[in-house]
Amino acid sequence: MSVEKIGIIGDGTVGSALKELAESAGITVVVEDAANLTTLAGAQLVIEALPERFELKAQALEAAAKVADETATLVTTTSTLSVTDLGLAAGVPGRTVGLKLALPASKRTLAEVVRTPLTDEASVTAVSELVQALGRTEAIVDDRPGFITSRLLLGYLNHAVMMVEANYATKEDVDAAMRFGCGYPVGPIATVDAIGLDVFVDSLNALHAVTGERVHAPSPILRQLVAAGHVGQKSGKGFYQYAGPGSTEIVAQDEAAGSDAVQAREISKVGVVGSGTMATGIIEVFVKAGYEVTYVARSPEKVERVRAALTKSLDKQVAKGRLEETQRDEILARTHGITSVSGLDQVDLVVEAVVEDLDVKLELFRNLDATCKPGAVLATTTSSLPVTKMAAITKRPQDVVGLHFFNPAPIMKLVEIVATVDTADDVVATAHDVCQKTRKVAVECGDRGGFIVNALLFPYLNDAVRMLDAHYATKEEIDAAAKAAFGFPMGPFALLDVVGNDVSLAIQEVLLDEFNDPGFEPAKSLTDVVSAGYLGRKTKRGFYQY
Repeated sequence: MSVEKIGIIGDGTVGSALKELAESAGITVVVEDAANLTTLAGAQLVIEALPERFELKAQALEAAAKVADETATLVTTTSTLSVTDLGLAAGVPGRTVGLKLALPASKRTLAEVVRTPLTDEASVTAVSELVQALGRTEAIVDDRPGFITSRLLLGYLNHAVMMVEANYATKEDVDAAMRFGCGYPVGPIATVDAIGLDVFVDSLNALHAVTGERVHAPSPILRQLVAAGHVGQKSGKGFYQYAGPGSTEIVAQDEAAGSDAVQAREISKVGVVGSGTMATGIIEVFVKAGYEVTYVARSPEKVERVRAALTKSLDKQVAKGRLEETQRDEILARTHGITSVSGLDQVDLVVEAVVEDLDVKLELFRNLDATCKPGAVLATTTSSLPVTKMAAITKRPQDVVGLHFFNPAPIMKLVEIVATVDTADDVVATAHDVCQKTRKVAVECGDRGGFIVNALLFPYLNDAVRMLDAHYATKEEIDAAAKAAFGFPMGPFALLDVVGNDVSLAIQEVLLDEFNDPGFEPAKSLTDVVSAGYLGRKTKRGFYQY
């Protein structure tokens, strides 16, 4: 049957989006509130788009079943509640289908059609036809807690809110970290504002009632903001301040007085320790920004290998017209390779980029402490190890800071500045100054497992694998849903294979140890693929085969 007329109960964000899409597709739409459904008499398909509360939705579906056609398909837009239970409560389990629309509809195309063990096939077909008519990307999913997208997204967003509430990082830094570190179109805190904090809290409560996981328990600050009427974009204020109710334009807030009072240290000579891909990229970042760079590799052969890799990269940029030959020559003239850290005695900043092994890094920091001049800043590029332990091994913990570059360093814009409890304010200011001069986006956080990006990213990836283990959907379906619903550049399984499943497992184990949260236990299939040697693209097989 072709869809010609639908009824919608509720005119909130979801109801309004469905109405606009349907009318654009030439479908007649009748919109009613839950108190008056008489105009829905005879309707063949009725959609409830009410707040995420079981009783409210069940009562609306029951009332709609009484006034609509006796064969009408009844649709719930729940994002976390059981569609089966809603159908049973309404007395029409065979005709009840779920429809979860990705928002904003102008940017996200996914529509999850949720079938239950009790749903008639004709009702599923009717909703599928509607989804196709609306021009959405369809994913037919079973009735599992959170379906695909809510199960993946809500925990990630709530974890980000927890970071902000704990003053671990600012909302701006959390959002910038995920945008520039992962390529996400919108940061998590801005996403919560767009969803609506009231809707977000209701959805988390419903999901937490099923999973019991800490990451699904609404952060207390959410309830406080909702109680104050600060529910996000629709009210003009949430975590951010907006130009007005319904506006997406964020109004900049005045920074705290004295925020620029700390003077950065003077940096002109930089040392880089390491000879791998990350170290070579960091060398290029600094030397192109005008710094004099001395790098340390373990042998003359590795020194030459780094210089050859740097020269090759610069030659490519000359060939593409991004650099002049004279600029390339000047850059290479500012770059010096040596084989001992003893040659770093006059540098102002040292950045270590050696193997991610704590014992190796501790020994290096002992040597740097003995070698470098007083006042030199000692930085580590670790992505998961405690910066505090590296600082503690020195006699100058106030001079130690984390500078977590992302790979490839010349291309990726983000740098996480990690301050320990001992890091001096002027060292943090110096890190920000260096990032600005190297044209990087700096975000600041404390010394905690995963920092910002990895602490948010890897539990989300692990949750995707847990969903696969629980037979929510196939890896292909989960990847496609994440891209269509969130606008992410890659689905979670494709990303795991790019990062390396062994690396991902190691980071997840660090997070489990750091937070002691059973919800962070590595998923079985993640440990299985690593045990089998299926590490991802680098071994030509991971979750996918290459």
